[in-house]
Amino acid sequence: MKYKAYIFDVYGTLFDVYSVSKACSKYFADSGDQISRLWRQKQLEYCFLRQLMGAYIPFHEITKQALQFACESLQVSLTNEIAEDLLNAYHFLSPYPEVEEVLQALKDETLVVFSNGSPDMLLPLLDNTGLAKYFDYIISVDEVKQYKPSPSAYQHAVSRLNVNREEVLFLSSNTWDIAGASKFGFQTAWINRTNNVMDFLDVTPNYTFTNLLELIERLKR
Repeated sequence: MKYKAYIFDVYGTLFDVYSVSKACSKYFADSGDQISRLWRQKQLEYCFLRQLMGAYIPFHEITKQALQFACESLQVSLTNEIAEDLLNAYHFLSPYPEVEEVLQALKDETLVVFSNGSPDMLLPLLDNTGLAKYFDYIISVDEVKQYKPSPSAYQHAVSRLNVNREEVLFLSSNTWDIAGASKFGFQTAWINRTNNVMDFLDVTPNYTFTNLLELIERLKR
């Protein structure tokens, strides 16, 4: 199994998006976990809805609006200061335990970040966690203002890399992202960390792993 590029999704694949619950609990002790989960749910929904409506705004703005929705829905007070601190927590998400080991093992390959995240969120996150050094490319959909799973978003990635789509292994924990990437023509690896069921979208990932270490084990065969 050899590819010209290994493309990694970020949120939920390399980093635990729910690690923001600690910051949420600092302000909303009784509902920090609920807020973090509703926040993520609306963040994704707003990406999909804005893509359909042709009403793109950068991911950091979507993230702020999703936080506002979560707090209002759970009837907690969100001041500007609290919002700023919680949004900053996205620059310090926790990487999954095996991530750096896997990136180190693949250091001789072309490694790529490809995310719906805007550069002002991605770059601080990768820098703060020391992972930026492993990646040859950091690609954001903000460059074309088309959110995944739009085919034009994936096309932007292969255009940047100057490779054929079938020469790419795309890795994501998000079933909607795996479905979009598979339909586009990438080889795909679903990182199914929580024993979920693949969405019924007429696609099957090429590989299913419970964590990224299993990718390395597969490559050794």
